[in-house]
Amino acid sequence: VSVMGQVEIAGRPRAISGKIDRLMVAPGRVMLVDYKTNRPAPADLPQVPATHVAQLALYRELLKPIYPGRAVEAALLYTAAPRLLTLPGEAMDAALAGLAAA
Repeated sequence: VSVMGQVEIAGRPRAISGKIDRLMVAPGRVMLVDYKTNRPAPADLPQVPATHVAQLALYRELLKPIYPGRAVEAALLYTAAPRLLTLPGEAMDAALAGLAAA
């Protein structure tokens, strides 16, 4: 699913575009999944590259206004393992805060 829009970071609008590999829309929630081919696949969240978390955090911010009233969740599917790692909202919020500081 191609996505494009603006996300406010540190009070400034930033143009964002990308492609979500899988998107599931349910009555109460939206789940986005991005495939990664890293070798070796991270075993857990602390090993996930910060760029991967930031990417999904930006996608989540783009989707929130499209699906108001629904939780927007994200996960990374590392194909080398295969391993699905769900990203906590707090981790994505911290990634956005890190982008604001950069």
